[in-house]
Amino acid sequence: MDTEAKNRKEQDRITPKKIMKVGFGFSSSKALLTAVKLGLFTNLAQNPLSAEEIRKEFNLDGRGLYDWLDALVALGFLEREGLKENAIYSNSQDSDRFLDQNKRGYIGGILEMANDRLYPFWSDLEEALRTGNPQNEIKHEDTDFFEILYEDEDRLRQMTRAMAGIQMGNFKALVNKFDFSQYNTLCDMGGADGELSLQVASRHDHMECVTYDLPKVASIAEEKIKKWGLEDRVKSVAGDFWEEGFPEADVITMGNILHDWGLDKKLTLLEKAYSSLPEDGACIVIENIIDNDRSENVFGLTMSLNMLIETRNGFDFTSREIKEWARKTGFSSTEIIPLTGPSSAAIAYK
Repeated sequence: MDTEAKNRKEQDRITPKKIMKVGFGFSSSKALLTAVKLGLFTNLAQNPLSAEEIRKEFNLDGRGLYDWLDALVALGFLEREGLKENAIYSNSQDSDRFLDQNKRGYIGGILEMANDRLYPFWSDLEEALRTGNPQNEIKHEDTDFFEILYEDEDRLRQMTRAMAGIQMGNFKALVNKFDFSQYNTLCDMGGADGELSLQVASRHDHMECVTYDLPKVASIAEEKIKKWGLEDRVKSVAGDFWEEGFPEADVITMGNILHDWGLDKKLTLLEKAYSSLPEDGACIVIENIIDNDRSENVFGLTMSLNMLIETRNGFDFTSREIKEWARKTGFSSTEIIPLTGPSSAAIAYK
């Protein structure tokens, strides 16, 4: 085959499929987010339903109904028997496990927040890239995002559900992959609703845990701890980790905390963790750690863009960077443990 023919054949294999899939990814995303917001998967977890039953349940117009439901089928979130008027819809296995609000594994909180808050903010990504400024509730305010967030209890509770949802699989992976046998106490800084502490205490009977957050969040954690019946080994402590030292513990954890801040504050938090740990203690940082080549972890990279939209200085980071910061703040060694999907735990040992 001559060179020209070979080049033509190679060109014929190149298609715009990936471009179109990503370029119109917002439509697939919104189809899913709308289903989560309405509670479709929670309803279908009880009983499979026809399109007409779904229409009545959620007070929908008939136009577009089949297209929406069948798009969810094509995307793999629903299963279907029959077609259109004769169709019966049910959840796919992953939707049933992770998108039913009545199940412990529900991760829809982060999707609810994505629908209600992040989706509209991301339309201003261009402005964020041009200005370097947040595009969320503080876009026109000279204040911190967290101050605005904590003023609204509904928004705050949505955020805590979101954090629990996005980290649920990671916490479960951590309690199975990390060796807690040589430790007795844990403090989860910025622990939101206490999910990590509860997971650790449930899996490791010898561990006593503290979930630490601002007062309004600490009260939410107290509710969840009581619901789990683990008040004897999990405590909710209220405080401000910028104003106070970290509580002493054998293990300090921070899940999706470091990426909220600029480099100076990242180092400050690691220094505080180091100071509160005993010799041989461990600091565990759970994040969507970006691969060192910055070419594979798409979610980690886009999450860093989300920090551009949500915060004034926050950003995500690579494993090489977190290891360097841990070394700079005094830790003797660091290892990376893959968790679920794009997330990893960086373990810094004192």
